[in-house]
Amino acid sequence: MAYERGFERKMHKVVCAECGVETEVPFKPDGSRPVYCRECYQKHRPKRY
Repeated sequence: MAYERGFERKMHKVVCAECGVETEVPFKPDGSRPVYCRECYQKHRPKRY
């Protein structure tokens, strides 16, 4: 994934804490919080008003 200034974001493979599917995230999880795939994250994210 390339960005405007030519930097490439390092992606990290993880397993979704809810459904178990393997996915990639743009940060290195430290194990202190669950990590979700895109679909499960949508279910867990705070509601915007």
